[in-house]
Amino acid sequence: MKTKQIFYWIAAIMGMAFFAIACSKDSSGDGGGYGDGNGNGNGNGNGNGSNAGDSIKLIANASFGKIITDGAGETLYFFSIDANGKSGCNAGCTDLWPVYYIKTPKIGAGLEASDFGTITRTDGTMQTTYKGWPLYYYSEDKKAGEVNGDGFGGNWFVAKADYSVMLANKTDDHSIQYLTDDNGNTLYAYAPDKDGVNTYTKSDFSNNSAWPIDTSFTGIGSVPSTLKKEDFKIIQVFGKSQLTYKGWPLYFYGPDKGVRGDIKGESSIWPLLNKSSAPAPES
Repeated sequence: MKTKQIFYWIAAIMGMAFFAIACSKDSSGDGGGYGDGNGNGNGNGNGNGSNAGDSIKLIANASFGKIITDGAGETLYFFSIDANGKSGCNAGCTDLWPVYYIKTPKIGAGLEASDFGTITRTDGTMQTTYKGWPLYYYSEDKKAGEVNGDGFGGNWFVAKADYSVMLANKTDDHSIQYLTDDNGNTLYAYAPDKDGVNTYTKSDFSNNSAWPIDTSFTGIGSVPSTLKKEDFKIIQVFGKSQLTYKGWPLYFYGPDKGVRGDIKGESSIWPLLNKSSAPAPES
């Protein structure tokens, strides 16, 4: 009896060791789970390893143009609740939206290494970010190039490098959505403005520090799929470019100080805008 018990213990230990080795391999980014090639995968068995070639890259997609994927071509996503740069997808949420993390990414053509970063999540694990947006997979994408998660709940969007604007959700009320630039900086309208006409900015731009306009637009890139690209235009304001949405010229708020997710300027005079906003202002 004693000899038989010893045999069972040895078998159990060997079985546990084999299981540990298998799990380690499964999360190493070798195709057995969402992984990054550095031993930082989540091992969910969906075959989304990324240890070959580029760690993160742009690939062409028939519906969305160039999208950001891991090295195996698995689509990555933004979550609109994450405008402040922190992950709002935790606990059970990550079962559907696994976290993407890679320790030492190899950046593919068309992407800038300076746009990528890392955050520490509330559970102490790490997550890779792009322009401050934490990156995720969608567990229902079963093979490379699938984009089944885009538009999910109106809050999840394929990760792209050429968004002109993004959608964000308020941290204190996730049901309220609003426009930001591609870096998560809040955009506002000015209630007295006319359709496609900026009535706030002075010709010498002396008040631009209070409510700056983004003068960098030379064209309109991608917009989140729940918005219509044709609702965005570019107007000229004393020789400078300004983006409009449904006729509303868009502004930043100076005291937000470029801090993503800050909404210090919201008021009845300076409202936020979203897809449900009122139609264009009066002409």
